[in-house]
Amino acid sequence: MARARVTGHLRTIKRASGPVYYAHVRLPDGARLQRRLGRAWVMRSRPPDGYLTRSQAEARLAAILGGDDPDVNVKPTGCTFRQACDEWLAYIEHDRKRRPSTVSDYRNTVNCYLLPGFGEDTSVEDISVADVDAYRSGLVAEGRLSDRTINKSLVLLHGIFKRAQREHGLSANPAAGAERQPYRRSGDFQVLDAAEVAQLAACAEDAQDAAMFTVAAFTGLRLGELLALRWTDVDFTNRLVHVRRSYVLGHEDTPKSGRVRSVPMIDQAGRALDGLSRRGRFTGDDDRVFVNEAGDVLSQDRLRPRYRAALERAGLALIRFHDLRHTFGTLAVQAFPLSDVKAYMGHADISTTMLYVHHVPQHDAADKLSALVTTAQDVHPTVHRTGDIGAKLSATEGNGKPALEPSGIAAGHS
Repeated sequence: MARARVTGHLRTIKRASGPVYYAHVRLPDGARLQRRLGRAWVMRSRPPDGYLTRSQAEARLAAILGGDDPDVNVKPTGCTFRQACDEWLAYIEHDRKRRPSTVSDYRNTVNCYLLPGFGEDTSVEDISVADVDAYRSGLVAEGRLSDRTINKSLVLLHGIFKRAQREHGLSANPAAGAERQPYRRSGDFQVLDAAEVAQLAACAEDAQDAAMFTVAAFTGLRLGELLALRWTDVDFTNRLVHVRRSYVLGHEDTPKSGRVRSVPMIDQAGRALDGLSRRGRFTGDDDRVFVNEAGDVLSQDRLRPRYRAALERAGLALIRFHDLRHTFGTLAVQAFPLSDVKAYMGHADISTTMLYVHHVPQHDAADKLSALVTTAQDVHPTVHRTGDIGAKLSATEGNGKPALEPSGIAAGHS
């Protein structure tokens, strides 16, 4: 019997930066591999570094088929894409100890998008860079997902293949060479001003909803953090709200940042909480601040319709509940240093906090800058010119106007 050979062909794939040569190789056992050879050079001149002519790319392909590339001799991994996904999810949950809500979100992305996109029984070595690019292009064409969500699935895909490389010896990570979807965060969101927050609270269905809307807007707590808030977390003496936990997906966990934090309790939030603390029951230290009729966690599915109804009664824009947190952010950056606001809101990165700075309108910015320039000109009225500052300027300009005298620096004064 004739020995099975390594076969393959050259393929040119168009990229935003220009065409690229790839070697597509099929091993004797049926496994397929893909190798990026270099960017295609179509000019008659000598190709620069990183570029290949057609003949050079064909020569590299021939070398690979001839056994010069050690990766073409590797054994197939025997790992399906479903197995790789399950192993990565287990790794994220148990080894990396991600929050249950995060793991649930990742699992949803895997089940809804990645597995249908690549096939459960597909061998991981059969998935190429071109396949990943085609997957991304397909999602874009469907138009169901935002660019941010598409990139999120690609990030997860990269992690899945990276894990398969470590666990099963996958020779290359096809997601590493794939393109991402262009995405730029606008930083735009809707908020309420202080008067609108009061108007929203006045139109709430009951006193507890009114207090919740007020506390959300003036402390910046996330909805899950509000649902997990207990009276022992409310420090009326020091005027602080301690954020120690968050209620997500049916159970309590640490806050999203993974760290406990404390937020100033301004008068408006304090009055709302004080009024709520005077109710007839559920006011013990371990009782939740915001509860249902039985003293248990409020249902988000019931809260959100009541929130929307309050907005409509108040005649306000139908903003998300999470935008109440943004309301706090836009107010806080006007009163505190950014480092303090970052801590109050539990941001992992200061760049997130900076979004609120950009959102706050600076109506007097032009006046402030104008005053600064005017003051500087009043102190140093002479205009400096480039060139030989020690030389005297001519008596007149080219347009016949009197020339300006050089400054005191030209005369050697400090």
